[in-house]
Amino acid sequence: MKITINMDDDLLESVMMITGATTKTEAIHLALKDIVRRAKLLNVLKEGLGLSPEELRNAFDPASDPMKLRVGEGITPYQVTNRPDHES
Repeated sequence: MKITINMDDDLLESVMMITGATTKTEAIHLALKDIVRRAKLLNVLKEGLGLSPEELRNAFDPASDPMKLRVGEGITPYQVTNRPDHES
């Protein structure tokens, strides 16, 4: 769908720089998808999984590595390319 909107140019440029989007359309799509993803996550966190705290504790193997379970979403470019370097 094509639409005409008034857009804050600086904000759009920031989104393009942060996400690595090469077009304005791509930047807007990425921003909208992120808003929807965050809203879904907040809804799940608010409503829960229908388990009691005890059932939730027993639903996971205590020996499992939660970081290895993070396969639902790939890493987006802005999560990798714009991280400041940390010196240890």
